[in-house]
Amino acid sequence: MKSTKVMLRFAVVVAVVMLTFSCKKSDNNPNQNEADSFKKDALVESTFNEVAEIADQAWNSVAYQLKSTEGGTFLFSPCATITVDTVAMPHVMTIDFGTENCLCHDGKYRRGQIIVTFTGRYREPGTVKTRTFNEYYVNDNHVEGQSVVSNMGFNDDGFIYFTIAVEGTITFANGEGTWTWMSNHTKTWIEGYETFSWLDDVYLIEGNSSSTFLDGGTVSRQIILPLRRELTCHHFVSGSIEITRENRPTRLLDFGDGTCDNIATVTINGETHIIRLK
Repeated sequence: MKSTKVMLRFAVVVAVVMLTFSCKKSDNNPNQNEADSFKKDALVESTFNEVAEIADQAWNSVAYQLKSTEGGTFLFSPCATITVDTVAMPHVMTIDFGTENCLCHDGKYRRGQIIVTFTGRYREPGTVKTRTFNEYYVNDNHVEGQSVVSNMGFNDDGFIYFTIAVEGTITFANGEGTWTWMSNHTKTWIEGYETFSWLDDVYLIEGNSSSTFLDGGTVSRQIILPLRRELTCHHFVSGSIEITRENRPTRLLDFGDGTCDNIATVTINGETHIIRLK
């Protein structure tokens, strides 16, 4: 079986939406348990977002032998390898972090494998990519499930776009149980399509998601204004999400005016609070 194996040393920017609430306590502010739930919920979301970007950048590093000079933002360490089987149909790409924890450049430890099957090239309309896991852990949290990405071709504005459906779970290493996650998003590639470098890529993300908390509560999210994802920034730079949890006031999370920073706001019952993203 013919395969290609390369060392993966490619930069990936991670969208981590960790909410830290530092406002004074009131009926409209989340209490500590709720704040912890939002943090874990954001951790689950960021973990699956990372998988998507890991897979995309891994494929680019193989297909185009791209290298980055931005060593400080590398997600991977040299212990991660990529193996691509282009004989099997659909093709299979395995991103292997090894059986022992591998310290990556984002400060997270990973082990296990991300397995991606794909029917064609990332840029080809009609290509479908399915991502699954084999004993994959991030900071000893066990990640399971799958995501399916479909290239839908060009929209009426001339931009290529993708649909992304995720169903997954994370079992926390500290004995706090299992967290479920489901999402359906549309990702539109609005800048950087003309080049093979990720540094100029910009996406707009729309759609919804839901998850189940450790206490059995559920939360749903609806993107109100498209989330702008610039891959040179660690966080969304603009856009907003309406967050709804049963028996709780609706929250509006806003990522700002386009500035690349770690500042966002959450509005609850008309009161707006500043939060910092991690």
